[in-house]
Amino acid sequence: MQLGQLKRRDFITLFGGAAAWPLTAWAQQPPNPVIGYLSGRSLATDSHLVAAFRQGLQENGYVEGQNLAIEFRWAEGRLFDQLPAQAADLVARRVSVIFACALDPRIKEVRAAIAETPVVFATANDPVELGVVASFNRPGGNATAITVISAELWPKRLQLLHALVAPGMAIALLVNPDDPGAAPTMSNVDAAARALGLRTFVLQARTENDFEPAFAALQSGRAGGLLMTNTPLFNRQRASLIALAARHGVPAIYDRRDFAADGGLMSYGPSTTDQYRQSGLYVGRILKGARAAELPVLQPTTFELVINGKTAKALSVEIPDRILALADEVID
Repeated sequence: MQLGQLKRRDFITLFGGAAAWPLTAWAQQPPNPVIGYLSGRSLATDSHLVAAFRQGLQENGYVEGQNLAIEFRWAEGRLFDQLPAQAADLVARRVSVIFACALDPRIKEVRAAIAETPVVFATANDPVELGVVASFNRPGGNATAITVISAELWPKRLQLLHALVAPGMAIALLVNPDDPGAAPTMSNVDAAARALGLRTFVLQARTENDFEPAFAALQSGRAGGLLMTNTPLFNRQRASLIALAARHGVPAIYDRRDFAADGGLMSYGPSTTDQYRQSGLYVGRILKGARAAELPVLQPTTFELVINGKTAKALSVEIPDRILALADEVID
């Protein structure tokens, strides 16, 4: 009996341990990764970009709510001083990767706050000059970037707008002087204007309160066209700026499709939605084990010209056939 009881006890112990083993192993499985999404803009203006970012993640097999969680932090286009603290909070929460976008005015401080956590930056400026990566081919450290450098595209935008402006009229350039891309943009536009024999002048706007005075100066400067530069402030206030251009009857060209789609006359530049999709792909690759330091900085290879035909009619602007032939999209 004792031998039989021992065998029965051993069997129960063995059976119980075998049954408990999968439960223990299951309990020790690592939780789904959490990534941080840090943006200088707001969800209200960027919902389509968030969708593109999620698409990039999904192409790598990551779906929010299924095997991935996302912690969002928004500066709402104005609370840029909070971005370094928000970045530090994401680091403290031990997120696996951080995606940081639309924060160029505070990008150096954000970079300093993310010392070790892998981070993918989305920027419209040169990430090497901004100090977030060591080089395009070998970013180094814990960061890489997806850039849509736009300063070098402004001469092309100037040429497109020049075709719509009456002879003798100047072209104004609206900039936020606090934005890192303002100086190179002004330099490139100035050089291109001299080559074309055009007169240009600069209007500055640091806050939305500066918009009305800036547009009022268009008439005194005899501006026949307006170049709207890329800055988070202008992106957030897209509707207001488009309305001001319409009210003042000035043809304007912008850097991204969103402006033309929302009523701006014309846009020329790389696809921002593709930039965010590529960012999602990079974040997914990092989650799978790739090192940010070894992921080269990506730059756009294709650009799109979008013309809003309805706005052209409202402004009584005749779009030359040669410009229409170049358009990737005409919105009617």
